[in-house]
Amino acid sequence: MSTSPSEILAAGGPGAGRGSRLRRLLDADRLTQAASIVAGLLIWELAATQYSAFILPPPSAVLKRLFDPAYDAKLLGAMYQALKHMFAGFGLAVAVAVPLGILMGRLPRLNAMLDPIVSALYAIPAVAFVPFLVIWFGLFFESRMALVFIMAFPDMLVVIVAGARDVKRSLFAVGRSFGASPLQVALKVALPAMLPFLMTAFRVGIARAINGMITAELFLAAVNLGAMMKNASRVFDTTGLLAVVVAVALLGLLAQSIIAALERRFLHWHHRR
Repeated sequence: MSTSPSEILAAGGPGAGRGSRLRRLLDADRLTQAASIVAGLLIWELAATQYSAFILPPPSAVLKRLFDPAYDAKLLGAMYQALKHMFAGFGLAVAVAVPLGILMGRLPRLNAMLDPIVSALYAIPAVAFVPFLVIWFGLFFESRMALVFIMAFPDMLVVIVAGARDVKRSLFAVGRSFGASPLQVALKVALPAMLPFLMTAFRVGIARAINGMITAELFLAAVNLGAMMKNASRVFDTTGLLAVVVAVALLGLLAQSIIAALERRFLHWHHRR
């Protein structure tokens, strides 16, 4: 007895088995991630029983603080203000690193000229620039944005340069053979070939930007999250300190998850599990 097309579609089509396997894999990944988080919290909870809450508060106490509405209002307000200079610095790093990285990767002479400078800057700890930033920009928004830029830019640039170098010359030849203009070759050949490296650069850069955000809040004028952490340390509120750290960690996890979702969406042909 033959099967009608409608019955095939009702059963999910010929690719239904592959789709169900993918869904099972996704579910397994999520379960593994959830299990690792739960295991980490349990280890933390057990370790905290060996010490005073003054030294190491248990995660239950930290989560209780995070679920306090009054504390959440203060934390979210501080986070919102901190995110302003983080996104400004990260956006500036993307705007400079992407075109410069592509040019350095495709132009050997430019790379030979700039690579020693980039390598030297990459080796200097970002906090070493703090005194200069204070002199140049003051203690507030501009200096914080500059520190985020300094922390995110070199890491992104190194990845993008490697991605630009990885694009094979044969791809450009194929594009030109089909009559594509230089702009079309750049947008429809080079850019798609570089997308895996760009996504990696964004993942690295956003993590460094969040790092720069909290570093700026601590080493420059103590406002927003930095003020919350310093005020908590003055009264020996270790739970409050860890609550801010956990909130920043959750922000980093959310940012990485968003970029990973974009990578699965736009790089389904390249994404590996």
